[in-house]
Amino acid sequence: MTRVDRGERMKLNCDLGESFGNWQMGVDDAVMPYIDMANIACGFHAGDANVMHQTLQLAKRHGVEVGAHPGYLDLQGFGRRSIRHSRQEIINLILYQVSALCGMAQALGLRISYVKPHGALYNDMMANEEVRESVFAAMSLLNQTQEQPLALVLLANGEADKLLQQGTDLGIQLLFEAFADRRYTDAGALMPRTQAGALLTEAQMLAQVEQLVTTQSVTTESGCALKIRADTICVHGDNEAGVSQIKRIRALCRP
Repeated sequence: MTRVDRGERMKLNCDLGESFGNWQMGVDDAVMPYIDMANIACGFHAGDANVMHQTLQLAKRHGVEVGAHPGYLDLQGFGRRSIRHSRQEIINLILYQVSALCGMAQALGLRISYVKPHGALYNDMMANEEVRESVFAAMSLLNQTQEQPLALVLLANGEADKLLQQGTDLGIQLLFEAFADRRYTDAGALMPRTQAGALLTEAQMLAQVEQLVTTQSVTTESGCALKIRADTICVHGDNEAGVSQIKRIRALCRP
């Protein structure tokens, strides 16, 4: 897998298309010009058919790479609550959501190039071997129907080499992401949002991005430097202040 080096700008990915009906979430129009990868909600944790269509059109207008952002069926909890599922249920919920976005993208002349699970599904995938195996199985099935295989986005952590081997064994390309605005535990996981200090201030966030770009490391909750190899940085642009931060992060990510 290709790793980012100092001669290549690290791509920025952002969760978008998270409005639903009359409920408006985020400022997608303002964010899209400054990112490289749009993770589009597929209707289970957020988004709906109209929002998906609008977000795809916006990504096409700005030449932004498009990925599917499937989550647990949890509109009330925004997909941040872990829901116990069987292996087949996880496979099916991923197939359903990704297939819907792929179909809508194809109708607009676009191609979905990757899948990034959302919220609790993402966290469960990283922490639970059975859930991760179910996600890998869904990816394998999806890629049987794609002219070009879809990549899977995972958290860049200390187990990246192990995960990369698992993906290679199944023929699944993995992309590893780091988070601009989240603090890491010593084990390389993201600190829970409910824990004090989990969300970084703007100054801390910019310092973490610069550290990621220059040394491929982050400073953990105890102050240790943790080496992580990231292909992309996840940013959040839920408001105008977030857009301003993304502009500054983009400048730091240029070689």
